Amino acid sequence: MRALTFLAAALLAAANPAWAGDATRGAALAEARNCGACHGANGISAVPLMPSLAGQQAEFLLVQLIMFREGLRPVPAMVEPARGLTDAEIEDLAAFYATLPSGPAATDPRNEALAARGAELSAARNCGTCHRPDYSGQAQVPRINHQREDFLVHTLAEYRDNLRVGMDTQMNGVMHGMTNADIRAIAHYLAHR
Repeated sequence: MRALTFLAAALLAAANPAWAGDATRGAALAEARNCGACHGANGISAVPLMPSLAGQQAEFLLVQLIMFREGLRPVPAMVEPARGLTDAEIEDLAAFYATLPSGPAATDPRNEALAARGAELSAARNCGTCHRPDYSGQAQVPRINHQREDFLVHTLAEYRDNLRVGMDTQMNGVMHGMTNADIRAIAHYLAHR
């Protein structure tokens, strides 16, 4: 049953990119559910290991929220916030966060040598193919520029270590063989883009 729900969500997002999410209702719902406590009032997180959602792809958010609600993506911090969300509420939240301007989550200075190494690794792994050359994402592929560096390090390590899977295992394969130093470089590069 869960696999069918996930498949239905993925097909909904892929087949109907103009779904009826309302950003104004989503803003009210985000406030009522206190989403800003973790993800930031403007969608730019100040909480360690918590992703920024501002400017994220609406289709990506839609699928992730359905996965949280259905227990298909086990993230303890999202169990209660996603509980009981209707499909319409999920669409509204996705529309709201997608309309917010993304902004740099990085608060530390850019290390030019580390960023250059991250750019090399990103090019070698073809990250810009799925995430787009500017890393803004597309459809169900997330925006990874302007993301929190610590969140990126954690997430990329989970993919490398096969502790996290997305809609497919492509990211696990991309991250195979990456060292912690490689992951740190890519995360630094992306956080400062």
